[in-house]
Amino acid sequence: MATNSTIFKAELIISDMDRNYYQTHNLTLARHPSETDERMMVRLLVFALNADEHLTFTRGLSSEDEPDLWLKNYRDEIELWIDLGQPDEKRIRKACGRAREVKVYCYSSRACDVWWTQVKNKLRRYDNLEIVKICDDVSQQLVDLTKRTMRLQCTIQDGLIWLADDTQSIQVEISKCKE
Repeated sequence: MATNSTIFKAELIISDMDRNYYQTHNLTLARHPSETDERMMVRLLVFALNADEHLTFTRGLSSEDEPDLWLKNYRDEIELWIDLGQPDEKRIRKACGRAREVKVYCYSSRACDVWWTQVKNKLRRYDNLEIVKICDDVSQQLVDLTKRTMRLQCTIQDGLIWLADDTQSIQVEISKCKE
């Protein structure tokens, strides 16, 4: 018998002063049985970093033809395609052909460094591709914020990112491998 996804609820209050985006999102996250808390929380963080009223979670791990998050316009064209981890080069090439903008967020630094070394020469030609690395200690700290019902505040100012709940605050460090 297949194991069902675990449902998490998150109230995400975003104050992104760099983009003048101030919004509260009430989100439902379905954690696939094979997904870790770390990966799910990275999805939530990535949502906050790219927040838009039309940004949505997709079937993610359950579908090879969809990213983890995407933003579509009114004509159902993909404006933003977001993948997590270290997708293979073929998947990224396909995404770059389908979407106006593609972002990949790596969250395991050592694995990301090895992966990037292997694919960077093949991917450098894509002008609509951005590769972002989330520091290891941050993704581990995100796990501490995991609850079935979460109320999180994300503040972004001058490139600095903070994510907090009622008891703790995390400064998120990211670096861009390719922009």
